[in-house]
Amino acid sequence: MSITGSIVLFSVTWFMVFFCVLPVRFRSQAEAGHVVPGTPASAPDDPQLKKKAWITTGLAVVLWALMMGVIVSGWISIYDLDVFGVLGGKVGPDSLGQ
Repeated sequence: MSITGSIVLFSVTWFMVFFCVLPVRFRSQAEAGHVVPGTPASAPDDPQLKKKAWITTGLAVVLWALMMGVIVSGWISIYDLDVFGVLGGKVGPDSLGQ
């Protein structure tokens, strides 16, 4: 996998994890009992974005390392996911003698 592909995989992983972490320990202004004028009552009281970004980065690094390990090792390839045979069979060093 190229450097660009690795960066894209990490970025997508980071944002997916971030959107999963955002609602954790969410407390709205209505639940806190004080709504700032001009904001909806469902707005977060204390979003804790810095803390959630660090948690996201840690989880994303672990998930990214696992995905990179699977991709680089070849344990699962694109041909394993080709259920309908659109790619025309396996291509690569394993299929030279066939």
